Amino acid sequence: MLFAADKGDINTIIGGIAPDWGPFGSLGNEAKTMIQVVMAFAILLCLGIAVWGAAKQRIGATALRDTFSAEQGKGLIIAGLTGVFIIGSLGTLFTIVYGMAV
Repeated sequence: MLFAADKGDINTIIGGIAPDWGPFGSLGNEAKTMIQVVMAFAILLCLGIAVWGAAKQRIGATALRDTFSAEQGKGLIIAGLTGVFIIGSLGTLFTIVYGMAV
């Protein structure tokens, strides 16, 4: 029987936002930690925007009957979740671009 994931564990598949790869491999530990902190803060900010948009959509659609507020809430949800997706996939994008350049 051949296992596809014979070596490593889940961290080899999803390393989170820890930049240990590609062009970030030669950085010091302090620089990697700063990049991790900035990326984590950006993800939290985007999630906050998505939650704010969900609240704005819910309040605008039901309590105030304000369709403009509801539509604005939808836009904030989409923007927040798109930001989370983009920041979360930066590791993959950097690895692909760096691998193609090398």
